[in-house]
Amino acid sequence: MAPPIGKTYWAIAEGYIPPDDTERSPELVSHETACLLNTSDQDAQVKITLYFSDREPVGPYHITVAARRTNHVRFDHLRDPEPVPRGTEYASTVESDIPIVVQHTRLDSRRADIALLSTIAYAG
Repeated sequence: MAPPIGKTYWAIAEGYIPPDDTERSPELVSHETACLLNTSDQDAQVKITLYFSDREPVGPYHITVAARRTNHVRFDHLRDPEPVPRGTEYASTVESDIPIVVQHTRLDSRRADIALLSTIAYAG
């Protein structure tokens, strides 16, 4: 097996979940996702912290990424310690106890021509 790839600290400077009509099917509701890849032979314990322009950070949100697996974490599904607000700019950090890879994705479905963007997070 190849050695684990990735880093243990990541930043996603851009974050925003558009206010949305939540009557759409769940996969088409606007959302942000942190796609977490763990190629190691052990589970990764991950903490996500959110940062705002007008208040103190929120978190950590605790996530486990099983060994040799991926976990796509939708920010609109995070609840503990509090739900991620819609219509509010934020940034996030992702800390892991072992190296992982983090990719950021946003689905903006406010218009009929749905927009999807994705980029690798900044590894620190």
